[in-house]
Amino acid sequence: MDKFTRNNQYLSLCGLNCSLCSMNLGKYCPGCGQGCGNQLCAIARCSMKKSNFEYCIECNEYPCTYYHDIDKYDSFITHQNQKSNLEKIKTMGSDTYNQEQIEKREILEFLLEHYNDGRRKTFYCLAINLLELNDIRSVIKSSEQLESNERTNFIVNAFKQLSSEQEIELKLRKK
Repeated sequence: MDKFTRNNQYLSLCGLNCSLCSMNLGKYCPGCGQGCGNQLCAIARCSMKKSNFEYCIECNEYPCTYYHDIDKYDSFITHQNQKSNLEKIKTMGSDTYNQEQIEKREILEFLLEHYNDGRRKTFYCLAINLLELNDIRSVIKSSEQLESNERTNFIVNAFKQLSSEQEIELKLRKK
């Protein structure tokens, strides 16, 4: 879809956090509406037909049939919070939401650079995407008191504990 472009590269049209996606981190996908992303996206085609909405929540038909079970399964990025992400942008405003996503991306890149043993990319992408920013900040701050060789296990276990307490699944859900 050559003419499909968007201003916000942090949150997709449908509510995915593009900047926290492993495909975006690896530069395999530029994000929603930025060049060679998902060329077959039915939601993007729908937006182009209507009014080129920045987010589906701007459409008077939202939530439409595209959103029936949209968050049931994941692809290479979690779909668990798509609808709630769109609601957040509606209540917080895009600037505030984007600032949160920028900080989350910085934390994600920091974790991958310093505390990734080669098996944590998907885990960290999920944790940073699904956990609240204040909880993430708290874990990172608590880990600073530890020796560097203990930090990875502490961070992973703390994220697992938080996700368990909040009934969040830190695993991609495949069909």
